[in-house]
Amino acid sequence: MQRFSIFRPIFAAHQPHHALMLRIHKEGFQILIVSALVFALLFWLLVRNWPVLQWPLLVVFLVLYGLFVQFFRNPVRKIPVFDNRLVYAPCDGKICVIEEVFEPEYFKDKRLQVSIFMSPLNVHVNRNPVGGEVAYAQYHPGTYLVAWHPKSSTENERTSIVYRTPEGTEILMRQIAGAVARRIVYYVKAGDPVIQGADMGFIKFGSRVDLFLPLDADVQVQMDQIVKGNLDQIAHLK
Repeated sequence: MQRFSIFRPIFAAHQPHHALMLRIHKEGFQILIVSALVFALLFWLLVRNWPVLQWPLLVVFLVLYGLFVQFFRNPVRKIPVFDNRLVYAPCDGKICVIEEVFEPEYFKDKRLQVSIFMSPLNVHVNRNPVGGEVAYAQYHPGTYLVAWHPKSSTENERTSIVYRTPEGTEILMRQIAGAVARRIVYYVKAGDPVIQGADMGFIKFGSRVDLFLPLDADVQVQMDQIVKGNLDQIAHLK
């Protein structure tokens, strides 16, 4: 996957690897270029008519552009321990659901659902929670309920990705669009081999990710806990 570095500290040699650069996800390239041009044009037009507003406008546009940049950041996140019995967080956010549910699309039986809500301020890169093979991948058009709504998991625009580990265990990961998020991107398809922790997709501007785990999975998180993709363990598989 392509990555782009826009910042490198002067004393990079003395920093840990993950602090060397701010990486921008490839999904942000076009938006950041277009928004920079739009902001520059607006700034020029406004300052041309109201020169006294030059510095306040510059600050406002720089702050707005900074928010765009931080949204599309793609920090280096190395898996601490590669082990397909460990389900790592596929994204950054807050745990908003932990419950036993009936999963009707693929498993058609009861599963443990763990959901992570991503605010617009979170890193929105989605990563493979386990390694192995993609057994199923399906996109579903839908509505745009707020991401924490109970029906968003089945009625919103979404994708369903089933991972099958080398040991034969299957878990389902569902990317869900929210009221603000209007585009889901995923890079895997059925039959693809996948590496635990590698980037698998992106959801733009606020969203949610659901994980459907075996009932005997040992959940390692609690409600309202803040988790980071590739760093925090969601569950242990037996």
